[in-house]
Amino acid sequence: MRRPLPTRVCRRHERGAALLIAMLTVALVATLASAALWRQWRNVEVETSERSRMQASWILGGALDWARLILREDARAGGPDHLGEPWSVPLQESRLSAFVAIDKDHTDDTDQVFLSGQITDAQARMNVRNLVADGKISEPDQQAFSRLFEQLGLEPSEVDVVAANLVLALKPVFDAGNDAPVPLLPRRLDQLRWLGLSEHSLLALSPHISMLPVRTALNLNTAGPDAIAASMPGLDLTDAKRLVAARERAAFRTMADVAKALPADTAAPAATQFSVATRYFEVHGRLRIDQLVVDERSLVFRNGMEVITLWRERATGDTALVPAAIR
Repeated sequence: MRRPLPTRVCRRHERGAALLIAMLTVALVATLASAALWRQWRNVEVETSERSRMQASWILGGALDWARLILREDARAGGPDHLGEPWSVPLQESRLSAFVAIDKDHTDDTDQVFLSGQITDAQARMNVRNLVADGKISEPDQQAFSRLFEQLGLEPSEVDVVAANLVLALKPVFDAGNDAPVPLLPRRLDQLRWLGLSEHSLLALSPHISMLPVRTALNLNTAGPDAIAASMPGLDLTDAKRLVAARERAAFRTMADVAKALPADTAAPAATQFSVATRYFEVHGRLRIDQLVVDERSLVFRNGMEVITLWRERATGDTALVPAAIR
């Protein structure tokens, strides 16, 4: 028969069990408290990030409206579009507080918000859409793009592929009864891969080409020498650089001024292919709020005094640009 444990030993065991239960309870409470604290911290971070994104959207929307106002006032002044006008001056990164009035009686965090941006002439680059006219490949424009490819050391045969696919992509526009599968019609420059343009070529061509919704003229007041030399038959890169130097001294007011600045043996530029005015502009805005960086790019169309936003795309941090809602 087992002898019962002494009372002192039983009490020691009871105290040990109570201490173990207390420790387990403390550990459980600490775990639950940590999980609740982490969830609360995560909710605060998500809410803060969402608020910053919303603020960035509002501010960049206001910056786009500001750019449209600048272009509207430029249209009111009239005359050609050139790089000496206010719209072409880039906005360097500046504190948002420099643009808004701050209520000194309340705290304001605009000192931590930085805005920069620029308006560029979309018709300063060769328009890929020009490769097709009336549902067919435009031979003069195809030759112009081939010259640009050769100038940049690219394979000119890619032009034929892009032009042929662009004809197919535009077929529903010219032939509503066509049910055959066609390539998607690009709206932006990076979508030219859909037409068979290689990544290497797209990277090299990006400073010199654009993708606009309709055929457009090249603005000789803003175009670079590579685009000018490729677009004008018989004009080499040296002559194009001389033309750029001439317009820097005095912007071309009319196409007649352009003709005077060209070499004597160069044919006068056609008014359907070249211009000294622009209707399509790109607006680039960049906003920095603490660690959040938001980039937005928009295409606007100016028709007289009306400036319309055609598309907007936005990127946060290192993410790719994605379409944004148009106001």
